[in-house]
Amino acid sequence: MIAIKRAYDKPTASDGRRILVDRLWPRGVSKANLKLDGWEKEIAPSTTLRKWFNHDPSKWAEFRKRYLAELKPKKKELRDIKHSARNLTLVYGAKDTEHNHALVLKQVLEKIR
Repeated sequence: MIAIKRAYDKPTASDGRRILVDRLWPRGVSKANLKLDGWEKEIAPSTTLRKWFNHDPSKWAEFRKRYLAELKPKKKELRDIKHSARNLTLVYGAKDTEHNHALVLKQVLEKIR
């Protein structure tokens, strides 16, 4: 099972393996409070794409398309992450729970066999 969770939400035992999927550390959260098993910066959107998107919902469709293109050459890394745990939680810092890269990443990971 793959889940997504904001970095500001309390970790739970059901989260399984927790990995941060942001390029930047979430503001105001200590490493101890995040309780991570890994930080996968290389699968986060590029700095250029992140800055262009700027969490603007009107850019969501184009952001999604560009991010998917960035993920294409990272198939091996994505497969390794997916198969690293039975329960996997992708941790992200964005405020918007409907327009963020973790949603796209979760969809991509779910399609990997």
